[in-house]
Formats: sequence, C-alpha cells, structure tokens
Amino acid sequence: MSSSFESISCAVGQRSMGDASKLFPLLPVLLKGCPASSDDAMQYPLEIDYDYSRIPRSLFDQAPLAGLDRWAPILPPLAPGISLGEGGTPLIEAPRIAQAIGLKAPLLLKDESRNPTWSHKDRLNLCTVSAAIAAGARGIAAASSGNHGAAAAAYAARMGLPCVIVTSRGGQPAFRSLLDALGAHQVVVERERRWPVLQRIIDHTGFFPVSNLTRYHTGNPYGPEGYKTIAYEIFLQMGRALPGAVVVPTGYGELLYGLAKGFWELQHLGITERVPRILSAEPQARGPLARALKSNAAAMEVEAKPTIASGIGCTVSSFRGVQAIRNSLGNALTCSDASLRAMRDLLSRQGIFQEYSGVAGLAALQESLARGEPIEGPVVAILTSSGLKDIAASEDGISFTDESNLDALLEKLGPAR
Repeated sequence: MSSSFESISCAVGQRSMGDASKLFPLLPVLLKGCPASSDDAMQYPLEIDYDYSRIPRSLFDQAPLAGLDRWAPILPPLAPGISLGEGGTPLIEAPRIAQAIGLKAPLLLKDESRNPTWSHKDRLNLCTVSAAIAAGARGIAAASSGNHGAAAAAYAARMGLPCVIVTSRGGQPAFRSLLDALGAHQVVVERERRWPVLQRIIDHTGFFPVSNLTRYHTGNPYGPEGYKTIAYEIFLQMGRALPGAVVVPTGYGELLYGLAKGFWELQHLGITERVPRILSAEPQARGPLARALKSNAAAMEVEAKPTIASGIGCTVSSFRGVQAIRNSLGNALTCSDASLRAMRDLLSRQGIFQEYSGVAGLAALQESLARGEPIEGPVVAILTSSGLKDIAASEDGISFTDESNLDALLEKLGPAR
C-alpha cells in the first residue's frame, strides 16, 4: 500500500446513468450499457457508486504521490499488487505558455505522460484489469491502436494474464513495438473490422474486454473511476484549492467524465464548495461531443474526416461527455490540426514533448481565447501522452496476426472455460 489507509473499497454497485434509480451489483461488469434504460437508439453507460458516508475525509489529507491504491476507499475494488506506480504526475506552472496563447490567468499543466506507459490510460486500466481479476477472467482483450492498448497490455502483463489487442492497419509503429515488448498478441485488421473481430475473440476465449462494445460508447464502468484521482491530485497540488477551469483532450469522454466526477465527489464530501468548469477539446474535423451539445443530443455520430489527433479522433461521442460538460457548466471546444502542430512545437520548446492529441486542450484553449471567449483562471490543461509515441519505430521482428489466420491464434489461446 502507498498509504496507511486500508485497501477497502466503499463501492456499492453499478448505477445507471440513464436511470439513476437503477443500481446493479458490482459483478458481473455490465459492458453494453444499462440493461434497464438502453435501447437500440441509445446506450446509456453505468458508473460505480459508493457509500460516501464511509469515505474518511482524512483520505484527502495525504500527499498526492504515485500509486492509486492510496485512494482505494473511493475507487472500485483493486486487485492486490496491480499498481505500477501510476498517478502522482506533476502539475507544472507555465507562465510563458499562458503568455503565448493570450491567457491572462495562471496556467498549470498536468502532465499525464509521466505515467508507467506514458499516458493517462494507465489510471483507467488499473481499474478495468482489476475488474477482470475480480470477474475471474482468464485473459484481457481490447480494440485499440494507441495508448489504451498499451496500458491494457502492461497491466495484464503485471497480473500474468494473456492479452489480445486488436489494432488497425496503418497504426503508429511505436505502439506496435510497445505492444510487442509487453507480450501482447496483436491482431491487425481493417479499421471497420476492429469491433467484430474483438467480439469474436471474446466469444471464443472468454477473455475480459477492457474496451467499448457499443455504438455510443458505454465502455467499462470501472474505467473512468481511475481518472477521478487526477481531480484529487490537482486539488492537493494547488494547496487544497481549485482551478477556475480544466481543459481536457477528449475522445470518448471517459477522461473528461472521470475528472469531473472527482471534483463532484470533493464537493459532495464537503471538502470543496464548488467544481471547476470542465472544458472538452476535440479535433475540429470531427468533434462529436461539441455537436451533441449543440444539438441537445445524448450522443452524436459524425463523419470520419482526417485529423492528426489520432488518439482522440473519434466519430461518436458518449453520454458521459455530455454529463461532464453540462453538470460543471462547462463548454465543448474544438481545435484545428494547424493549431495542434503549432502547439506541440511551442510546448516542445518549453521542454515538454507531447503527442498531437496530448496538446489538444491547449490548442483549443488558444483558439477560444482568440475568439474573445472568457476563461476564468487559474486554468489547468491536461497533457495526456508522450510525443515519443508519434515517432516511427522499426517493425522488424514484431509478431502479429492477420484476420485471415485468426483461427490459429484462437486455437492457441483456447476456448472459454
């Protein structure tokens, strides 16, 4: 353990975000949305609920160091020994960046590239792989061509579980190299085939999926819980104070929602009196969350126009994202690819190297300020992943499976027991 707090979760079940009166047990994990409120037109996610009366307020008196097991009472049950030292990432003052983008308030950068696999996704997979362990899973499976797959593979390896990652053709070689090093089985398919192939692998092997299985991203309800800890850390790193706004690179909205939930919990527990405004940041070419909010829709699907922000270039939004923005009186921002390139260059010359998706918050913030939109500070910008992952790496010697010979891999992995 990273602290004196007992590793006892106060989680009580999975609560529907479509109908808050519906509470389901912690297991089995509901991966395809709320069975009571979802239908073919809209799938509503679930979240983990807690007995907040049991949460010790002294939990928030500790230092915000690495190891998310220090927050165990307010997280879902964590598998013993699973932590890789995730969390405790630095909050960096950035006055020169603030000046460059026209922000007259203090700017702080929360650098999530300092996690074990160099992205925020480690916080999520600590929780989802723990859920797999609790469910008695014999392996892990995910569809990802980026940070999520790398983190899933790392935590599966940590727990001695086999892992299959379904990736897209044309993905970044750096991720393929990382997955290979972590011992994951890689199945490379056309982009539109990722979900059917993932479902086939799950059906055959009984492996536990740690990525989404529905059209309007419901995902694993355990995952966003790991992101709450970013809010706790920001609060403590700012001297038990809150920012005016937090701007977040946004794909499916799990990071966005988890962060918002962490701030809501601090308010609910009486530790803070308010929550900061949560600002999402999406590639302008797609921006399904921004379009959903503008249309007053629960979720939105958009055309897959090209963008360099591959990590957050989603074509569908999630209900979680809508809730995060509305409940914090926030806003959905977008940014151009040109702004992403310029912002990565600017940040790199300040000594911080991020992938294009990682600087989306700053790029969107700059565009918003240029339009004269008011942003109350201090502002925290979340940086999500190292720029090293954008660099081409050699694929020589990397083992992977094509869909045409998937049967051989499934035979090797064996059927569900």
